[in-house]
Amino acid sequence: MNMADEKPLTKVKDLTPETKQTNVLIKVVSKGERRTIDSKFGGSRQLAEAVVGDETGTILLSLWEDQIESVQPGEVVLVDNGYVSLVRGHMRLNVGKYGSFQRTEQDIADVNTAVDVSAQEFERPQRYERRSFGYGGSDFGSRGGGGGGRGGGGRGDDRGERRDRGRRRF
Repeated sequence: MNMADEKPLTKVKDLTPETKQTNVLIKVVSKGERRTIDSKFGGSRQLAEAVVGDETGTILLSLWEDQIESVQPGEVVLVDNGYVSLVRGHMRLNVGKYGSFQRTEQDIADVNTAVDVSAQEFERPQRYERRSFGYGGSDFGSRGGGGGGRGGGGRGDDRGERRDRGRRRF
């Protein structure tokens, strides 16, 4: 029990999409249905999401496989070395393969269910995708468009020579 007390704990409202290696003391408010997720790598995994929280707010906790049965509503759990991920722009607290959680005797009397940090939407991932797509698109466009425009107005002979020289180089 002593070890847990010494760790700096993060409050739910202070979790951000960048949070890694965090220790959070949370109470399980409710647990959703177990569902089967098809893995990108073939096979499937069981996932359930639990609403968990402390006196500062709630967040969704992703529970995979045997984690699902290990927590029940009403229990207080210490997440050790957890991290936050974004699922479709919404934060999820995760206990990865390097993390763990354990039930604890500490109680959280009142969970602040008015503040749901998973409800807030973060647009960061889409913005990254859009930027990289835009960059790739304009880069491709200028190369193709510029080359075509230059060649179109040039003299026939000229263009032929240039193309030959290019071919030889590669």
